[in-house]
Amino acid sequence: MTTTSSRIDVVLPCLNEAEALPWVLARIPAGWRAIVVDNGSTDGSAGIARALGATVVREPRRGFGAACHAGLTAATADIVCFCDCDASLDPGLLVPFVGEVRRGVADLVLGRRRPRGRGAWPAHARAGNLVLARMLSRRTGLRLHDLGPLRAARREALLALGLTDRRSGYPLQMVVRAADAGWRVTEHDVPYLPRTGASKVTGTWRGTWQAVRDMSRVLAEAPASHAAPAERRALR
Repeated sequence: MTTTSSRIDVVLPCLNEAEALPWVLARIPAGWRAIVVDNGSTDGSAGIARALGATVVREPRRGFGAACHAGLTAATADIVCFCDCDASLDPGLLVPFVGEVRRGVADLVLGRRRPRGRGAWPAHARAGNLVLARMLSRRTGLRLHDLGPLRAARREALLALGLTDRRSGYPLQMVVRAADAGWRVTEHDVPYLPRTGASKVTGTWRGTWQAVRDMSRVLAEAPASHAAPAERRALR
């Protein structure tokens, strides 16, 4: 598939986010394309997204990773971003992330969530995230504080990582394999707002620790050699 270098694609995994979609899609930067991956919504999310100008991709296999990877596969832009579709994160915050990737300052840019407002980030979800960040540091040496969903990288390089997790471990596997490949990973503070609707993962202790269990499996993977980003290979 031929990539388009000038446009940016934003992958938005979606499961019953009809209420949040107008807010999220209104904040996609001008000239960028929103790819809403419908992961089995029953509230008309796909139709709303399409009516608001988004490209809609259907992914029948349930799972956050399945939705994210379907969006990555459907993307055609050189640089691809990811953002939750629940109005907890503003996709407009991705503009400087893309700038870093485009300038070659970083290969993968992540948003460190900083909660704003009551209930923006439940205590159990923060605790799980902290545990995983520490485990990630021991596994890779990366000093990250968060494994949040707001991120940007080059599409072909992401595909070369050979990501296989299709559940909650997908975002972590991306970081682990990027670290194994020697990518430059940076992290920046972003405001994290109370989400619209009920969380599918971190809304309960059970959901949070299921995600931790998925991610623990990813951390147990043996280090593998993956292709470095194209612009770095060119310098070798």
